[in-house]
Amino acid sequence: MSDSKMMPLWEVFIRPRNGLNHKHVGSLHAADGELALQAARDVYTRREEGNSIWVVRAEDILASDPDKSAENFDPAADKIYRHPSFYDIPDEVGHM
Repeated sequence: MSDSKMMPLWEVFIRPRNGLNHKHVGSLHAADGELALQAARDVYTRREEGNSIWVVRAEDILASDPDKSAENFDPAADKIYRHPSFYDIPDEVGHM
């Protein structure tokens, strides 16, 4: 078995500049978080395309089940409190 198979898998997220969201850019194997950050910097920011790096152990990420997308993401039309359409917005507020 290769060494990379024995090391944890890390997911890498890069924020290109302040004010933007971190985006998933790939994965890598590393022994610990510090080494994962260094490897992510070396591999994913070679052209100075980021100003913030997040690394997360892949095993720590929880994901929704794609087979349950209907129950997780079904429109909530029966929950009118989620829609602010019944609130009065003062004219001085302007466009929201």
